[in-house]
Amino acid sequence: MAEFDTIAKHLIHTYPHDFARFALQHDDLEVLDIIDTEQPTVEAHRTDSLIRVRIGGEEALVHHEFQTTDSTPPMPRRMAGYVGRGIEQYGLPFCSIVIYLRPEAGRSDPGHYIQERHGFRVLVQYKVIRLSELDGQRMLDEGASGLLPFAPLMQRPAGLDAEAWLRQCVNRAQQVPLAEPLKANYLADLAILSGLVYKSETIMTIISEETMYESSIVQYFTEKGIEQGIEQGIEQGIEQGIEQGGREFLLEVLALRFPPEDVRGLAGRIGAIEDVQRLKQLHRAAIQVPSLEAFRHLLDEAE
Repeated sequence: MAEFDTIAKHLIHTYPHDFARFALQHDDLEVLDIIDTEQPTVEAHRTDSLIRVRIGGEEALVHHEFQTTDSTPPMPRRMAGYVGRGIEQYGLPFCSIVIYLRPEAGRSDPGHYIQERHGFRVLVQYKVIRLSELDGQRMLDEGASGLLPFAPLMQRPAGLDAEAWLRQCVNRAQQVPLAEPLKANYLADLAILSGLVYKSETIMTIISEETMYESSIVQYFTEKGIEQGIEQGIEQGIEQGIEQGGREFLLEVLALRFPPEDVRGLAGRIGAIEDVQRLKQLHRAAIQVPSLEAFRHLLDEAE
């Protein structure tokens, strides 16, 4: 689920007010800061962001947890840990929301952890959102840019088939005022999230009609298809193709984020990497790092 965590973190950093309003269902709030609880590493561990807000004159932290499947250990236990550690570390009211991306996920999540044993009672409550139960058309109408990429995972209007709904979501995303390549990356976020419920062929058909392939959409689904092929036992020769595609993909992401002339200086080092897993880890880190110098440091660690 690393790619979905990366997308969610990027959108939260870009549109924190949208996510804070979504969690608290309150318009009158001020976003003060975004706190990264973990720094990006070459191992691409999951990274969370806390939104520090002021609401009703009081500061609080808003925590979003994104899930594609049911959790092991169970989500109530995990959330009790997150909330407890957050309160201990920051000393602020802690507002947690779990967002289930796939329709079948989170059906049994009660939204609380409760323990009543031996005269002791522990209660931790959090909000549970299953995107498949939300009104997608309302999301498009409200136009919160940070949440629009999740709209294809929500309920579509009655009488509208799935492909038509996805096309409508893409059309609405196109209207978000962004410069290229930010618009292409924004559509890539929508496309990758849509892959949780739509076939890649359907997504590629619609997205290719709406944008100029200036994002990582094609490469993402190509890589995904190759990985599935490996699992099915396709010959070892494809491994070389994956390595080459992974290097090109990584360089393209860096060139979109940083000056291309600076990125070219890393081409030789990246070209020497043969480990597919390492290339994937570096690609995820490339999306998150704040500077090219930070990426060079990660590259040094990987060698």
